[in-house]
Amino acid sequence: MYEYKFVKVELDRFKSQPKEPYHDIVHEHAAEGWRLNQIFAPTTAGFGSATFYELIFERVAQEA
Repeated sequence: MYEYKFVKVELDRFKSQPKEPYHDIVHEHAAEGWRLNQIFAPTTAGFGSATFYELIFERVAQEA
């Protein structure tokens, strides 16, 4: 069984760039045993552009 974590990364509306370094987010989660599964960018702003990315991480579920 797997567990999932969703991390939202806001984009600067004028530059179309992430407001925070997403590379660092990926490295930090990898060190905790998470694997980047997908980057989701919904088209929610004008002209079909995204206003944020959602990084989706997965790992084997920790047994309690």
